[in-house]
Amino acid sequence: MEIFILFLLFAPLVFILWVANLADRRRIEGSASSQQALTWLAYGALVALYGVLAGLGLMFQLLAWLSQGPLAAELSHDLRAGGLDPALLPRIGMALWLPALLGVLLLLRPVRYLCGRLIPTFNPASTVHGVALSYISLVLMNLLFTLGLGLDNLAEMLEANEAAGMAFDPASSIWAQDLLLAVMALVGVGWLARRGLGAALKRLGVVLPTARQVMLGLGSGLLLVPSVLLLEQAANAAGLNSDPGVERLTEEMIGPLVSSALGILTLGLAAALGEESLFRGALQPRFGLLLTTILFALLHSNYGITLSTLLVFVVGLALGLLRLRANTSTAMLAHAIYNMALGLITHWGWLENF
Repeated sequence: MEIFILFLLFAPLVFILWVANLADRRRIEGSASSQQALTWLAYGALVALYGVLAGLGLMFQLLAWLSQGPLAAELSHDLRAGGLDPALLPRIGMALWLPALLGVLLLLRPVRYLCGRLIPTFNPASTVHGVALSYISLVLMNLLFTLGLGLDNLAEMLEANEAAGMAFDPASSIWAQDLLLAVMALVGVGWLARRGLGAALKRLGVVLPTARQVMLGLGSGLLLVPSVLLLEQAANAAGLNSDPGVERLTEEMIGPLVSSALGILTLGLAAALGEESLFRGALQPRFGLLLTTILFALLHSNYGITLSTLLVFVVGLALGLLRLRANTSTAMLAHAIYNMALGLITHWGWLENF
């Protein structure tokens, strides 16, 4: 069920990117009328998607208002029976309609051309770039929705499902999500519309690394582990302690993976494939190092806005620099080594008294 839901979420996003690439292909070929029609189709589909999400958000806002009116007791009882706290409804609603509104605004021509001035590698005339810019709002929506539900509440939901015999399967979900991210990256840079598979991989920077780049990736991944752990300890000493909600949710989502070799491999290989293809491969050459790294950190919504988010930002910055110095393949290797090393350290319990 989780994999099916992920597919339903990603399918329209991939389709819109494919249409946007067709529009850019027609623009390059000089077919203005065809390009305009495809651009309107891509942008129209995206606006329609945002309309649905905004409608859901406003529905939650309406339920929040009704839960305080004459039907308050009955409605609150029904919502709680469904596992939803009525007090969370306003935040959940805003988490949907506000980013949806932002996504539409980012499609507007003046906004795109302003971004073109601020980001030299961003082409405001490109339909693909416009769609990618608008997708930023989806990262924010994911984060706000998670914060709206609350990290502790999400952990409680996973615990309740596990107690009811519906345990969360992190391995299959992570692989499905990251494979879909990789497909989105490939389609986003023109696969199936403007480029063949080989050319799309080259655009992503996914190439056969040299021996030197392999050593650079391995060394960087291993060096990141003590660097991040020391940074975390320094932050804790300064009073920036880890969030208990983050630790609880992470244990529910990631904990089962560190108990087996296959799970630890999943932590490293899946993230390296999906996240690096999309962020370092597809987005960084267009949005730049800083914005891409911020989006990468915010995508990890299970950390909320905490010290853990800052640590993910540091890791993303290092991986982005590897992309600039070498290629995405080198960043993939470093990411995989870093995740697997942390998984092994957690499995062996080396950090319990750290």
